[in-house]
Amino acid sequence: MPIDSDEAIRRAPEGILELHVAIGGRGDRADRIYRQLRDAVVDGRLRRGEKLPATRELAERLQVSRSTVATAYERLTAEGYLAARVGAGTFVAYTGAPGGAGAASRRSPSGAAVPGAARPNATWSDLDDPLWTEPRPIAYDFSIGAPDPALFPLETWRHYVTAELRGGFARSALYADPAGVERLREGIARHLALARSVDAGPGDVLVTNGAQQAFDLLARVLLTPGDTVVVEDPGYPPVRQLFETTGARVVPVPVDEFGLRVDLLPSARLLYVTPSHQFPLGGVLPLERRVALLEWAARNDAVVIEDDYDSEYRFGARPLDPLQRLDADGRVVYVGTFSKTMAPALRLGFVVAPPSLLPALRHAKRLSDWHNDVVTQRAMARFLDSGGFARHVRSATRVYEQRHAELVRAAGELLPGLRLVPSVAGLHLALLADGADGDIDGRRVADRAAVAGVAVQPVSRFRVGAGPDGLLLGFGGIPVEQIPDGLRTLAQAVERVRASSPGEAVP
Repeated sequence: MPIDSDEAIRRAPEGILELHVAIGGRGDRADRIYRQLRDAVVDGRLRRGEKLPATRELAERLQVSRSTVATAYERLTAEGYLAARVGAGTFVAYTGAPGGAGAASRRSPSGAAVPGAARPNATWSDLDDPLWTEPRPIAYDFSIGAPDPALFPLETWRHYVTAELRGGFARSALYADPAGVERLREGIARHLALARSVDAGPGDVLVTNGAQQAFDLLARVLLTPGDTVVVEDPGYPPVRQLFETTGARVVPVPVDEFGLRVDLLPSARLLYVTPSHQFPLGGVLPLERRVALLEWAARNDAVVIEDDYDSEYRFGARPLDPLQRLDADGRVVYVGTFSKTMAPALRLGFVVAPPSLLPALRHAKRLSDWHNDVVTQRAMARFLDSGGFARHVRSATRVYEQRHAELVRAAGELLPGLRLVPSVAGLHLALLADGADGDIDGRRVADRAAVAGVAVQPVSRFRVGAGPDGLLLGFGGIPVEQIPDGLRTLAQAVERVRASSPGEAVP
């Protein structure tokens, strides 16, 4: 197939000069070059319209005669893989498989390289992550877990990143402290003291690639196979899955409208809890339960991971002091993130740990990925020092407060069969099935809503044990004026699911 004269010309990747196969030794060198180029075209590594190197250039690179390369090119041209244009060069004329599918099809379907035997109950599937889905067109985005990208302080952030690249790249280009850039740790400690009453200095802070890496590092230094770890139910699945991969025995403990049922805690080595805004239902752990939890930790010689993932956004009274502030024994590890206040893509989280844990955490961080991106750390430090981060949070909170209020109002009007769980913080709300109207199948509702262009998550995806189902409605990605129409569409999905029989396809 000839190449159209007006088709955009793309230079073939420089790797084509290597061919990644030795062509020396015995045998027909022209044939070897022919086969390597043919495979690259068929696999899609060389795409239609890409320009190949001139025969002289490729011959010099491969240290063969020009006639050898010319012979391979002529054969490929005759078979339709390449096309030559006088005065322009030689181009790929064949449309190969995209993304190298041809190479993958020649491999063993199962593959010889497989993960080691999974720990008990551990899984390796992306389908187990309810916060990640394939991008798809949606009209009303009630998904949870991320802030509104439109609120990201793009110009300010670009200014600080540019300033760091221009003025301090020499220091940013070197290996850095695994604990994080000192200026950022100072800024985090100062911000946490003012905003959350966390008792910490810069030496108590370790910067991580998001909160998930913080949990991974803590699991590495605290757990051995067979240890018991307590998580909330419903709770955050990636944390539970992470602990399972360590070989720990993970025990889900129920929550109620106030948070974790501390009275049901078994003996354990480690406890993961979200006391300031229970994920995903939204309860706030009362002071008496917080005290009881710390007493339980002392009796069991346990460590408590306090995940304060989104309490920067509050629409009511000042929250209770964190567990870390109440901890007198050095048992609480405070984990936070900038994923909800800035953007998940920045991968900026942090740990505030007791001095007894910090050396091990720092060592584990160095062995894991050495340190976070230094330019991003320094830009975030500038943002904190300037007061810009605090202003950004206040500005975003006003926007989210309007959405929160409208969601509460509209849900009460348009979804009467679902009970709204009170919550005054964060970026989502939970609606549970009202006993008077029976339970609902949240997964079926979510699937039906997706067909209608509404993104929503069922509560059941976050449960391990039994409990009422419902829906989680995020408001980080939906403008306030779209909320009523989105809930009307969602209400139709709820009614259709309730009108159908279990297992029946929903029209």
